[in-house]
Amino acid sequence: MILAKNLNKWYGNLHVLRDLNIEVEKGEIFGLLGPNGAGKTTLIKVLTGQTSASGEVKVGGINPITDPIGVRRIVGIVPESESVPNYLTVREYLYFVVRIRKLPIKKVDEMLDEFNLKKYENKICRDLSKGTKQRLMFAVAIMHNPRILFLDEPFINLDPIYQREMRELIKEYIASGGTIFMATHIMEMAEKLCTKIGIIIDGKIAKIVRNPQNLEEEFMKVIGDVNLLSH
Repeated sequence: MILAKNLNKWYGNLHVLRDLNIEVEKGEIFGLLGPNGAGKTTLIKVLTGQTSASGEVKVGGINPITDPIGVRRIVGIVPESESVPNYLTVREYLYFVVRIRKLPIKKVDEMLDEFNLKKYENKICRDLSKGTKQRLMFAVAIMHNPRILFLDEPFINLDPIYQREMRELIKEYIASGGTIFMATHIMEMAEKLCTKIGIIIDGKIAKIVRNPQNLEEEFMKVIGDVNLLSH
C-alpha cells in the first residue's frame, strides 16, 4: 500500500529525508517513531502529496509527487496540529467537507452519530475540547472511506479517556479493511497498536521492528548505535 525507495527531501541546505526506504502492507498499522526533527512529519507530507521529494514513491499505487490530488482522494489525514476551522460549527464543518468531496449529504448525520458528535453539532469548533477536536478530525479524515489513513501524533495532549477512545477508532478502521501510517512519540501506544514500526533517525530509517515488544529499550539501543556510528 505504501512504498518509498531512496526518498530524499531537501529544505534549502537542510537534508531532511536521506535515501529513505519503507514498505507498508495492506491492513498494517505502521508506526513511525523518532526524536523531534527526525523527519516524521515531512515524510507524511511527502506521502500525502503535500510536498515534493526525489526518489520512488507509491501510495495505493499512486505517485503522490506527480499526482497529489489523486492520492488525497484515496487517503485520509489527521494532522498533528488542530486544523478545525474555528468559526464553523461542527455540523457546518462536516457539511463543508461533504460538499468538497462530493459525498451524499446524509454523511453529515452519519458522522455525527458514529463519532458521538451530535450534542456538539451546533457548537463552534474553537470551543471544543482537544479530545473532541481530535474526534472531529478523525471523522473528517475517514468520511470518504479512504484506503489508507495517515495519523500524525494522534494521541498528543489527549487525556487517558480520549487516548482509549482514539485507540478504539483506530482498531475499528483497521477491522474495516484499512491501512494506517502513524507517527507518534508515545511508545506505549505504538507497542499496543502497531504491527510494524520504523525508527527514523536524521531522516533515515535506522531499523524496522515487527510485532514490537520492549519498544523503549529497542528505541534507545538504536539511538545509541546511531550516535556511536556518527562518532
